Amino acid sequence: MLDVLIVGYGDIGRRVARLEQADGRAVTVLVRRPDKLADDPPPQPPAITHDLDAAPTRFSLPDRPATLYWFAPPADGGVEDIRLDRFLQTLLPHHRPGRLVYISTSGVYGDCQGAWVDETRPPAPRTDRARRRLAAERCLLARAERGDMEVVILRVPGIYGPGRLPIERLRQGIPVITPGEAPYSNRIHADDLARVCVAAARYPGPTRVFNVSDGHPTTMTDYFMQVARWLGMPPPPCISLAEAKTCFSASQLSFVEESRRLDTRLLREQIGFHPLYPDLAHGLPACL
Repeated sequence: MLDVLIVGYGDIGRRVARLEQADGRAVTVLVRRPDKLADDPPPQPPAITHDLDAAPTRFSLPDRPATLYWFAPPADGGVEDIRLDRFLQTLLPHHRPGRLVYISTSGVYGDCQGAWVDETRPPAPRTDRARRRLAAERCLLARAERGDMEVVILRVPGIYGPGRLPIERLRQGIPVITPGEAPYSNRIHADDLARVCVAAARYPGPTRVFNVSDGHPTTMTDYFMQVARWLGMPPPPCISLAEAKTCFSASQLSFVEESRRLDTRLLREQIGFHPLYPDLAHGLPACL
């Protein structure tokens, strides 16, 4: 059996690969282009070249993976995750994994008006981006129900870390919502998210959905203010929510028209996860 297969070899995929390799597991990655690994330090994991947007075709795996990490985003457009559906049609008849760990989004909950949200809250996505993630979740849970594989779904909020700070936005002076009106948002440091993924792969329980965050929600405005302060940059200007609705793009508005606080008790109790960076005061210095 192949130890680990990672689909979606970006920042989080690389962090997970390093953790798995350090734990003695053999890691294989699926990439669209072989040069995806060109800048990786050794030991570079072996790579399988495959285009997730191509028509379903067989591709060669040395064996079925014990753990499959799915970090590839859905393609743009529509409300289904065609990439995941196509890949499962190709993979499952021949290389059924033991467990699939899927990074979803906390955006599947939609706007909760600042309420604390646990995994029992019914999803109510407001954007097609979140609807695609929810469709993928439902596809995977249906596969698990049929006994195809075990699945752990991680509903993840905004990710920050080295190389992931909004420096360019601060340089451009893009405004934020005035503190009194700013909606709640949630975050997780990239290193902690990688640790959650590996812990989910080791989790001995059944198929389950988990909220993921550092457990200390603030607001997007607070986040930008703290980043600016740590970087020694001027704070961004503030505007009202009403003003933002007249000048923000649809994408920018999607992040300020939804407010929720993620309850992560299940993650702590079932997986035993405690973040290295429990809040921005701990996490931001580690990004610099």
